[in-house]
Amino acid sequence: MQTEKKPLILVTNDDGITAPGIRHLIKIMKTIGEVVVVAPDRPQSGMGHAITISDNLYCDPVTIDKYSQIKEFSCSGTPADCVKIGTQEILKRKPDLCVSGINHGSNSSINVIYSGTMSAAVEAGVEGIPAIGFSLLDYSMEANFDHTTKYVKRITQSVIKNGLPKGTVLNVNIPKASEEKIKGIQICRQANARWEERFDKRQNPQGRDYYWLSGEFVNQDKGNNTDVEALDANYVSVVPVKFDLTAHDFINELNSWDIND
Repeated sequence: MQTEKKPLILVTNDDGITAPGIRHLIKIMKTIGEVVVVAPDRPQSGMGHAITISDNLYCDPVTIDKYSQIKEFSCSGTPADCVKIGTQEILKRKPDLCVSGINHGSNSSINVIYSGTMSAAVEAGVEGIPAIGFSLLDYSMEANFDHTTKYVKRITQSVIKNGLPKGTVLNVNIPKASEEKIKGIQICRQANARWEERFDKRQNPQGRDYYWLSGEFVNQDKGNNTDVEALDANYVSVVPVKFDLTAHDFINELNSWDIND
């Protein structure tokens, strides 16, 4: 009797290959398929969809867990670089799935634009690979990921079974571990929210000015069924994300403008 071939899963992140979040994600993916890891050699949070074009790019095999048979590669580049080099140079065939995370911190709402975690998933989607970005609403490197397992596994297996539309990836955010039990999973839209940012101007010991970015996350969305609302109510939020940035509903009006010669 022929056994069913396991799906090939590319695992990456933006917190670095040794971060607890990706180590937990790897453990989960090992129960689902054949896993190959290509992840940054250092934290790359907030890198968005940056790629390396003016520096050498290194990608070396590493052993993080000496008892594991999984192939892992540490990349000097960004999360998007990891997916590019992983699919084009490391893997012998196109992966059946790419999972990115588990990120230490939220990637709900507008954070999807800045997120290296989600940019890795988007890059996989651009290459025609079903992809999911997973994030936990806990920025601590000592965060508890145990409660994420069943949700990560359930969503991953559903994507493998059902596939994703071309041009769409999933953005999954999971509430922080607490005494309150997570209520379930909600399929949501991205909330209309933004960062109200501030730059704290300081001086280094040599007297040169520098700036430290800080800010406050402001939810401007008064509607329902948003990822922020779901997370506030202690649900796992799942947002299908399209990376075609065209404002299709504005094309006709823009054509009516007198901008042609």
